[in-house]
Amino acid sequence: MNVRRLIPTAALAAAVALGATALTACSGAAGASGDKGAKLDVMASFYPMQFLAEQIGKDHVKVDTLTKPGVEPHDLEITPKQTAQLGEADVVLYLKSLQPAVDKAVAQSGVKNIVDAATLTKLEVHGASGHDDHDHAAEGEDHDHGHSHGESGEDPHVWLDPTKYAEIAKGVGAALEKADPDHAADYKKNTDDLVSKLGTLDTEFKSGLANTTSKTFITTHSAFGYLAERYGLDQEGISGVDPESEPSPARMKELQAVAKKDNVSTVFFETLASDKTAKTLAQDTGLKTDVLDPLEGITDKSQGADYFEVMRSNLKNLQKALGAK
Repeated sequence: MNVRRLIPTAALAAAVALGATALTACSGAAGASGDKGAKLDVMASFYPMQFLAEQIGKDHVKVDTLTKPGVEPHDLEITPKQTAQLGEADVVLYLKSLQPAVDKAVAQSGVKNIVDAATLTKLEVHGASGHDDHDHAAEGEDHDHGHSHGESGEDPHVWLDPTKYAEIAKGVGAALEKADPDHAADYKKNTDDLVSKLGTLDTEFKSGLANTTSKTFITTHSAFGYLAERYGLDQEGISGVDPESEPSPARMKELQAVAKKDNVSTVFFETLASDKTAKTLAQDTGLKTDVLDPLEGITDKSQGADYFEVMRSNLKNLQKALGAK
């Protein structure tokens, strides 16, 4: 148990500011206290951030998540208890723009070590078709990563591209090293191991999707723009980046035409959102349905127990739907 949870947040902040030795010795941050047996308290906003913290931190961290299994992350509402836990964390990992309630809570938390995954890789704008809506190469490296996708159109689903996820992993690893320098060597090794595994996954996707009958896939939730771009595919989303938005009759008609033109065999749906529209479109067009998981959470319905298992299930389902040779 982190004994700081017994101390009011305001008093804790004041004590830290004054450098109270007795209090910092009880901190959950192993690096701050010098107690190599203590664990770093990490609060992750949702599963992809939780997975990074667990893989990189391993035995040196205690990881909690604001988004419990089965909860759709976009619609998360944070409880007062979660707000208090967030304020007592040693490190907070989140992805700005994905969850407005989390953005607000993090901004007010007062936590020193805050890692925004949106600053660790380049966000892009993807429409329902999964293509960039403008030329990012012309923007240079100063493109602002921090806007809400509801306002700027930037797609936050970067973890579905193993290469971009690896970039985020490196940033998370560096943040844990800084927060807990006593275990920096372990964090560095674990980060390198994870990045290597993500490189292997990227290779599997590249080779597995290199030669397919079709390059177009239809999915309920337009979460796969980065994946489609990375591996030369075309995503056609029934809804936008918000999985709860309803498609217009015109969009449904357009998708029927796309399915016929591009030799689409399957309409994908996901485990955390309604499959109603996917099944309606499939029925109207005579197509099959299957799961393409945006990995926003792991439940007992997921096709795998962790990020890598579910991503490989996604690959297998895409290969089957696209007619991989």
